[in-house]
Amino acid sequence: MHASYTREMRIIHVITRLMLGGAQENTVLCCEDLLREHGDDVLLVTGPPLGLEGDLLPRARAGGIPLELLPQLQRPIHVWRDASSYAAIKRILRRFQPDVVHTHSGKAGLLGRAAAWSLGVPAVVHTVHGAPFHPYQSAAARRFFIACERWAARRCHHMICVADAMTRLMVDAQVARPECFTTIHSGMEVEPFLESAGHRRRVRDELGYADHHVVVGKIARLFHLKGHEYVIRAAGEVVRQNPDVRFLLVGGGVLRDRFERQIAEAGLTDYFRFFGLAQRDEIPGLLAAMDIVVHASLREGLARVLPQALIAGRPVISYDVDGAGEVVVSDETGYLIPPQSIGPMRNAILRLAADPRLRERLGAEGRRRFTDPFRHDHMTRRIREVYERILAQ
Repeated sequence: MHASYTREMRIIHVITRLMLGGAQENTVLCCEDLLREHGDDVLLVTGPPLGLEGDLLPRARAGGIPLELLPQLQRPIHVWRDASSYAAIKRILRRFQPDVVHTHSGKAGLLGRAAAWSLGVPAVVHTVHGAPFHPYQSAAARRFFIACERWAARRCHHMICVADAMTRLMVDAQVARPECFTTIHSGMEVEPFLESAGHRRRVRDELGYADHHVVVGKIARLFHLKGHEYVIRAAGEVVRQNPDVRFLLVGGGVLRDRFERQIAEAGLTDYFRFFGLAQRDEIPGLLAAMDIVVHASLREGLARVLPQALIAGRPVISYDVDGAGEVVVSDETGYLIPPQSIGPMRNAILRLAADPRLRERLGAEGRRRFTDPFRHDHMTRRIREVYERILAQ
């Protein structure tokens, strides 16, 4: 491998799958910036985008990112596939001769770091988008994933966390020492969210909302630990006190039938709408159509929808999990409430639904605070500084 580097670097990013998601969009934008803004030689290695969430492969190809697709690199643990993926990654590294290997997500993070370290890649970096261990696992599973992360942490030079909360979580689990981490927020294209207000009327008309409706939106996969059931439970009392409130659920997933049944059993069918899977370019318009954004996930590094909603000028109600408190500040940009709580969510929705001036004030403050820190070029510049620092040593 190279012992030194020129101004342009040879960089490989490795991620398990390019589904529609924050970690994946972060990775694609970083690769595009490194290619276009910094003139680096970049290769993105990924497994197939299996699942119902949609994928970012077309976006990556359209952005001109060189891709290497490994069919065997998949999320579930599988001894043969994992061994084959490890060998394939090593072959790619030998051929490409990178200065930097930057890994993302659990499986690719483990295999990619191990392969790069074994070949003496000068800079091995891993981003923690969300820890693979969490309180809702069995104790045995949690111990296993912590042990895996400790093992992998010894096979990289530095780790990037998308929120300070992720660093605290990893340090508390004794994955690595605090100085092994740098917080860099996950960047995005902010302009579509800054300009989203122009879509409000059209999208609300398409969705069938009248001017007097107060739309509470949630953008998340219809999946376990995403918290839709808590929103449904809070909704009954909300619409009893304020019949103008409507709920918009954006996202696809395996739990849709279950949630539709719960909503029907609660007599709330007329108050909920399922949008289904949204494309990336539809999200700004959907946020514009909402008046309040609720985030009820029980684990998330720093959910992308939080800064997106704030940059679009929408106040956010969020459970206080992981990095949420770094952008959701009660009475300033929204309301931070205890995880799994129903009453505080109901009260926060009712308060915001009754006060359009409060919604406007909180949304404007969120936009003012978080637009610049979440620009993707800012993120990529800081990530590249991490590469430079390691290579200089």
